[in-house]
Amino acid sequence: MTTEREKTTRPAGSARRALVGRLSWGLADQAASSMTNFAVGIYVARSLGVTAFGVFSLAWVTYGVVLSVSRGLATDPFVVRFSGVSDASWRGAVARSSGTALGVGVVVGAACLVAGLALGGRVGPAFACLGVMLPGLLLQDAWRYSFFAAGIGRKAFVNDVVWGVALVPAMVVAARVGSVAAFVLAWGASAAVAALYGCLQSGIRPRVTGARGWLREQRDLSYRYLVENVGVSGASQLRAYGLGAIVGIGAVGAIRGAELLLGPFLAVLMGLSLVTVAEAARVLRRAPHRLAKFCLVLGAGQAVAALLWGVALLLVPDRLGELVLGDVWSSASALIVPATLGVAGAGLGTGAAAGLRALGAARRSLRSQLFASACYIGGGLGGAAVAGTSGSAWGVAAATVCSSAVWWLQLRTALRERHRNPIPEVRTS
Repeated sequence: MTTEREKTTRPAGSARRALVGRLSWGLADQAASSMTNFAVGIYVARSLGVTAFGVFSLAWVTYGVVLSVSRGLATDPFVVRFSGVSDASWRGAVARSSGTALGVGVVVGAACLVAGLALGGRVGPAFACLGVMLPGLLLQDAWRYSFFAAGIGRKAFVNDVVWGVALVPAMVVAARVGSVAAFVLAWGASAAVAALYGCLQSGIRPRVTGARGWLREQRDLSYRYLVENVGVSGASQLRAYGLGAIVGIGAVGAIRGAELLLGPFLAVLMGLSLVTVAEAARVLRRAPHRLAKFCLVLGAGQAVAALLWGVALLLVPDRLGELVLGDVWSSASALIVPATLGVAGAGLGTGAAAGLRALGAARRSLRSQLFASACYIGGGLGGAAVAGTSGSAWGVAAATVCSSAVWWLQLRTALRERHRNPIPEVRTS
């Protein structure tokens, strides 16, 4: 006869295996995505030099801001409320969520196109091309989060592989043209191929007409997440623009080069972020008392991994670094230590952020992010004014570590509030 202990341990073991499987697909998917982004960054840096790479980086961080808008309005509420739900609920929500992301891409893309045509010069064409490519870029990202919410991360991985494969010929053509605008078009066009493939994978067509209803239903979360996400990427964009104005466009390229050096670790960080909120939501439903430990292990593990990767980067010989980044290496390598500390601080904070998202504590999450963004801008630009590019990097590192402490204080308070006043069941339809 099967003992009671066997009955309880088998489901627990199965749950752990399922968790490991979902995390593994998250890491694999982000590895594919980050390797693609890393290759694009390296290829552009070597092909165009530090100044043109700075222009490309401005377009890149602008895309990051728009992506944060899309995630705040579309995919973040989706992951919180439709992770592990029935297939019928998931499919209906995916159509409206992806339609919302596509609508954001069309609206903001049109604005970027007009702004780029008006700006002209070096920066204008890059922004105009970015505007044309935004709908495909945002839809591709929406498919990734939709698949992970359903626990089928392998489809997200395949989708990113398709993007990477399509990117190879596109980059070859862009290199022959030799302009920043060509590289932006190549990057965005290959993402559009993956976005169309996502429609085939899911068998779902994005419903742009459902965006209004989606925003109305999710407004208690979406608008706070919008402000929170824009606080993250907007702070990065303001820092990039401010750094370019205070120090020069080359400084933006140097900062981006340092971020590329941390790319493999950031792949792990972003890969985990694809699934951590969904997993934290599952932990909250099944064993609420384990949520704090889950978040602590997650954040501490990421911080330690970042520090280890930074130490490894310090051992890279200059010859190898120049082979990878070309002329960007000399300026980027000087920023390895502060960049590593900044990423470690961010990794520690993401553990608490995942817990706040799972709890649906949007107000506390928003407060934490606004504080973090203010510190990021203040540290980045204040440091630039005092000590140039290096000062900006050290200012951001200090700001990130301080912000991490605030995230954890807010999570601790939110957990206490939930213990006193249990929250109702999360809506799934």
